[in-house]
Parts: sequence; structure tokens; C-alpha cells
Amino acid sequence: MSTRWTTDDVWALAPDSSSRKAAVKTADPSQWSATGHRPATGAEAPAVWGECAGSGKNAYRVVAELGSPPAYRCSCPSRKIPCKHTLALLHLWAEGGFEAGDAPEYAAEWLTRRAAARRRPAEPADPEAAARRLEKREERVAEGLAELDLWLRDQIETGLAAARGDGYRRLDSMAARLVDAQAGRLADRVRDLGRLGAARDWPDRMLSEYALLRLLISGFRRRDELPGGMRATVSARAGLPAAADESAPVRDTWRVLGMHDFPAGQVRGRRIWLHGASTGRTAALLSYAPAGQTPETPARPGTEIEADLAWYPAEWRASLLAVHAERTADPPPGSGADAALDSYAGALAADPWLEAWPVVLEGAVPVLGEPWGVADSGGTALPLLAECSPCWPLAAVSGGAPVTVAGEWTPQGLRPLSVWDAEGRFAGLARMPGALAGTS
Repeated sequence: MSTRWTTDDVWALAPDSSSRKAAVKTADPSQWSATGHRPATGAEAPAVWGECAGSGKNAYRVVAELGSPPAYRCSCPSRKIPCKHTLALLHLWAEGGFEAGDAPEYAAEWLTRRAAARRRPAEPADPEAAARRLEKREERVAEGLAELDLWLRDQIETGLAAARGDGYRRLDSMAARLVDAQAGRLADRVRDLGRLGAARDWPDRMLSEYALLRLLISGFRRRDELPGGMRATVSARAGLPAAADESAPVRDTWRVLGMHDFPAGQVRGRRIWLHGASTGRTAALLSYAPAGQTPETPARPGTEIEADLAWYPAEWRASLLAVHAERTADPPPGSGADAALDSYAGALAADPWLEAWPVVLEGAVPVLGEPWGVADSGGTALPLLAECSPCWPLAAVSGGAPVTVAGEWTPQGLRPLSVWDAEGRFAGLARMPGALAGTS
């Protein structure tokens, strides 16, 4: 990345809150020696390194390559990636920087291996074999959806009270069958039903989710009759794999609106929303990582990037092909609450299973209540998600003055992700890693 990181960028990499707390203690300059950095050169990303005193006689050796995405290596035995030493090193670098110089042997060897791996040509794909695998998977997913259809009928016949009383047992059984049918994404959606039992309006929300699942089953059965865009959406929501079309990349200045981490089965997901300054297109960058690791952050909220994106066939999902420049961004253009909801309605028509959609509110102020809200300049307020209320960081940045707020509108309310104050200064509002709630 071309711009110096902030401490917020560093903490966004933390796999959990305990890692951040440990890193804060470890970011003591007196514990570090032989620190340095390599500026970006040509195709090579910048890198930093250093040695941290540990409990033993040998210092821990840490090196990080700050590309898109970043990569790290530490000689400590921690299984968390990045570990507290890596986070502490990056924190020190973000706070004050290191002297540029030649990398020590341990760092140079690791950086050289990474550069060689990037230059290694990829294995040629076999289109016929890929088509056969996809056909077989479609058959298995169809079988899983048929079982899900019968299961939904049982839920309605048995009654919602019984479904709530069974807790996760009944859900886990159905989800396991969907996993066997290679419909893991649907399995996650079924498991998420268990969280609805604690909601105040749980009967309405449960029935709504049942209806959306039934709609997806019907759409999948008739997918060959659907228009191209809806057919791709149904296939993606059912869990069929798809690749980004790298033959027609879209270059634009992409404003990075915000980032949200979410649980996705046994892994952790990260969603980053972009908006094209010229094309007006919305893009979602998704990344995943196993438990104890941090998903990639290919673009940092609060910046704008000159970049090429390749598009997946559905869900506004894109892949970042190349970043040509990165810089701190001014507040993105926004609208009032009514226009934000109109934008969401249009997106929902294209994807009825949409969980979240990016909106930007101009001249917004936080409104205290149960839950809190965000009101536009005309006084129309959007309620915050219960899990995001109260949002004291938003109140602190605003101080009662109008601000620009970027967030995700969901069927249950607004999830604020980013805020720019009256002077255009950015602050991230993403929840701390390890405190995940909600669905993907």
C-alpha cells in the first residue's frame, strides 16, 4: 500500500480483542531492536521488520510485507495470525516509522521466497473437468434443497413454538445435511435461524426467513427459466461456485466506504464496500480466514484507490486485480434517508436475499433513543441495529454537529461503519474483532 498505515489499519488485522490488548503491551520501543523498513520498489510492496525481546534468550524475529493483502512471519510459537508481535511491530511503524535500509538475512530470505512464488506461473485449468465438477455439485445441491423443502414444511406444520423450543438441535441436523450436499452457504443460513429466538419479533422474522428459503428453493428449481442476473444470484445464494471475469476489468477511482467482519460457519469473513467515482458502481470485496486468523484487507476504509476490479456474476461481488494508486479520501457523496432506502429497495429487487447494502448519509446526526438512530438534515432518522446501539464513537466524532456516515442498511436497521466529521477527518466504526454479531 502506498500510504502510511494508521493504528486503526493495524488493529483491523487483529484476530481477536485479546491479541490487540497483548499487542498494546508489546508495542514498547524498549523491547524492540534492529527495526527497519523497505520502501515500495517497482512491483514489490513495502516491508517492515524487527526483533522483539521475549521470555527466552533469543528475540522473536518479525517481518511483514505490506501489500494487498499484507503477509507476516514471526518466529514465536503463536498460532494466531498475525500474532501480538506482528501487531506491535506494525503499531510502532504506524506511530513513528522506521529507518529505511537493507533487510536482515531472515527477512530478506522470506521476502525473496514470496517474490518468487508470485512469479511462478499458475497451472493451466481444465475447462471440461471443471464443468463436470460443477454439474455434479448442482445435482447434490438440488438434492439438499429438496430435503430443505421438506424440512420447511415440517416446521410450518409443527408450529413456530416447537421450532423455538428445540433450539439448535433441529437446526444443526438440517444444516449438517446441507453441508453433505455441498450447500454450505445455505447451511450457515439455517444455523443462523437459532439466533432469531431471542428477538422481540421472533415469529415475524422466523417466518420471513422461512419464506426466503422457500423462495430460493423455488428459484433454484426454475433457474433455467430466470433472466441471467437473477439466475446467477440464485446459484450464488445456493452456494454454487463462481469465478470473477478477469477478461473485462473495470478501472475507476474506488472510494472505500467501510468494512464489516462477520461469522461464516467455522471461519471469519470480512466485507469491504467500494463505490466507483466515475462508474457509480457498488462493489463488495469479500475475504475469509480460519478461526484465529484475520481475513485479508485489500482496501482500507477512509481511502480511495485507483484500481482494476474483476466482477463476479452476482451479489455485486468483485475481486481486486491491481491497485495503481492509493490516497486518503474526502467524505464520499451521500444522500438523505429516503434516497438511501430507495437505493436499498432497488438492490433488493435484484437480490431478494440481500442481507446488507451500503448507504451514505450526508449531514447526519446521531439521535439517542431505544435504539439509537441517525437523522438526516431533514430530520428523517434511520434506526441503528440493536447490536450497534448505543454507538458512542459516532457520538464522539459528531459532538452534535452534522457528519457523513457510511454504513450497511439491513432489514433490522443501520450498521454504521465509517464517519467523516465536518472537517473531513475519517474514523472507523467497525466492531472490535472477537465481538462479532449478526449474519453475513
